[in-house]
Amino acid sequence: MQPLLAIALLTWRAAFRFRLFIVVAVLLLLSVVGLPLLIKDDGTARGFTQILLTYTLGTISVLLGLSTLWLACGTLARDIEECQMQMVVVKPVARWQIWLGKWLGIVSLDAALLGLSGACVFGLLEWRATKLPPAQQKVLQNEVLVARGSARERSFDKDIQTRTEELFRAWLPKHQGATKPEIEEVHKAIREQVKAGLQVVLPGYSSRPWEIQLGSASRSLRGQPLFLRVKFNVADLSPSATYYGFFRAGIPKKTQLWQSPVKSMSADTFHEFEIPPDLFDDNGVLTITCGNPNETALLFPLDDGVEVLYRQGGFAANFIRGLGIILCWMALLATVGLASASFLSFPVAAFFSLGLLGIVLSSGTMAGAVEEGTITGYNAETGQRGFSIFDLVVIPTFRAVLKVIHLAEDFSPVDSLSSGRSISWTQLGLAFTQIVLLLSGVVGLIGILIFNRREMATAQGTS
Repeated sequence: MQPLLAIALLTWRAAFRFRLFIVVAVLLLLSVVGLPLLIKDDGTARGFTQILLTYTLGTISVLLGLSTLWLACGTLARDIEECQMQMVVVKPVARWQIWLGKWLGIVSLDAALLGLSGACVFGLLEWRATKLPPAQQKVLQNEVLVARGSARERSFDKDIQTRTEELFRAWLPKHQGATKPEIEEVHKAIREQVKAGLQVVLPGYSSRPWEIQLGSASRSLRGQPLFLRVKFNVADLSPSATYYGFFRAGIPKKTQLWQSPVKSMSADTFHEFEIPPDLFDDNGVLTITCGNPNETALLFPLDDGVEVLYRQGGFAANFIRGLGIILCWMALLATVGLASASFLSFPVAAFFSLGLLGIVLSSGTMAGAVEEGTITGYNAETGQRGFSIFDLVVIPTFRAVLKVIHLAEDFSPVDSLSSGRSISWTQLGLAFTQIVLLLSGVVGLIGILIFNRREMATAQGTS
């Protein structure tokens, strides 16, 4: 470990020598202090706190990520270009120790900066919370500054698939002359129709029940209030339109019953409100129903239309775990930067690393192309899916790239913290395994192998 720590210390000295640590620290602190003065919220303490967490942690991640890539590319590529690495490799230290030592130095530097900025965000939140009226403090402690678990309905994927295939097999014999694109469109339409049947609450005070299994958590939730989080869509969406609805919880003759007052709600927006405790049955199943007095149907998405939230722990430990996941991201960026600098010059390595980062940020576009099965989209005149010979190569490539990206993207600490969601130690451990051990391990191994084989004695700057 002594050579690794020595190289890590040299990396720290380089960061201070080039004023990188001081500059990044100042930028991070300015973002934490300045953003609350610039952001606009809905006027509530809950809305302001959520936006504050989202913007500050998002800005911290961006600034720290860019500085990590810059330092990782520069600390190795510059040492090679300026012939300083030649003085190091002749010493009794292996090249893999040099590479890992620099990685350790960058990650520890990120940990210090992340800890400093995170402590400022946490302190600012706690200070502002103490200045609020008791009622607003209670809202924050129950809905934002908390670690909450969540429960949803069971998955209906198998039911949807089974019913879709039944209807499709009944349709197919009657349309033998249909073309392949038409068959694909009909299959997709049937699936959406079956899915809509599980999501729609029809007008006229009709009710659609959701049976939410709280599982083992129900044993510790006796006497504790729960929170219902809902979102719906409508066919004729208007930005200024509001819709009415009420919700019931409980089962007649089995549990206590509760009904909310009629609420005015906006479509395509999350709404959250408290429901009384002890409304689930002996098996831990909470039954929710919705009344729809509107003239139009309300569509509650299966994935996030109705969700029950409950308290699992405090905010401080949850916040630390969230910062831990962000640090895992920084470790991956440090690995990518060092791996690029192992065989490229500093400008090219920085450009290459930023290009990879741009690909990650374009994952939504790639996911859309994979879902449609083509990069040409749909023909507006024919209404049919386009096709290109490049789809045979590009779509499988996109699919493989997305699988790799999802190993790191599946964790969203900023969204979880801003909405008061629990980030468990299991999630942090999984993030460390997938991002640091797996992704960083593979990329780092490639970088170390290239660095080991790179010729250091080649004359530079001579004609």
